[in-house]
Amino acid sequence: MTETARVTNFLTVDVEDYYQVSAFDRVVSRDEWGQRESRVCRNTDRLLEMFGRAGVSATFFVLGWVAERHKDLVQRIAAGGHEIASHGYMHRLVYEQTPGDFRTDIRRSKDLLESISGKPVLGYRAPSYSITTQSLWALDVLIEEGFEYDASIYPIRHDRYGIPDAPREAHWISRPSGRIWELPGSCVRVAGVNVPFGGGGYFRLLPYAWTRWGFGRLNRTEGRPGVFYIHPWELDPEQPRLPVARLTAIRHYRNLAETEGRMQRLLSEFRFGPVAASFSTSRPHQTPLQTAPALSPV
Repeated sequence: MTETARVTNFLTVDVEDYYQVSAFDRVVSRDEWGQRESRVCRNTDRLLEMFGRAGVSATFFVLGWVAERHKDLVQRIAAGGHEIASHGYMHRLVYEQTPGDFRTDIRRSKDLLESISGKPVLGYRAPSYSITTQSLWALDVLIEEGFEYDASIYPIRHDRYGIPDAPREAHWISRPSGRIWELPGSCVRVAGVNVPFGGGGYFRLLPYAWTRWGFGRLNRTEGRPGVFYIHPWELDPEQPRLPVARLTAIRHYRNLAETEGRMQRLLSEFRFGPVAASFSTSRPHQTPLQTAPALSPV
């Protein structure tokens, strides 16, 4: 670890299987999930081993559907000293759900994860960062269901997600139902535009130097932490290939064989930890992100 990397960044994992990504929704129906070869346990275990060797803890946003079928995996994550958080139950984009359906989904996931781990679930991350200006109502539902923080807003422009004028730093969001701590996806400001670097496809598709520069910029120049996220399937170049469009194939499959080596390097160069260990003491400033109207009970 470099001497100047003194800020502790947030290390997060979205625990889902390779066929459950949102971009594959039209190729693999949810009714088919149980018929597919599952690779989520072996890939998550690889991450657990890597984190153990590096001596770091992380936040694992676990999909409820996976947790229900692999309770031992959730228990191994918790036993390793990592935080268990929610990725919802059925991996549906938030802005494609009704508030009632969303409430049912996150409540089912939260109850299940708490039952398996024996620990409170404080945080949530939406599939594909799908809390956008269309679905800010979801923050009210999260508050009402007892979540203390959310990690679902990416302050960028993207074809599927993002709120480009949202704050880049961690902050409190005030809503009609209360307030919730928001941990946005990481980006840097370049020529007046927010440019992402915090993990996933940005980590695999772009040169490692971009990720390294981004964390260095946040940690040393801005003096604040960044957020790194990864999926277990991103360490698995042997996963079955699905018949998807060219752009989707590039986003999902390119450089899978490079991920593990890059991860090991990142963990050696920067300091990382879980979300819940830091958010209550970070004292983020108040931000009234209230572009949705006050809601009636759902």
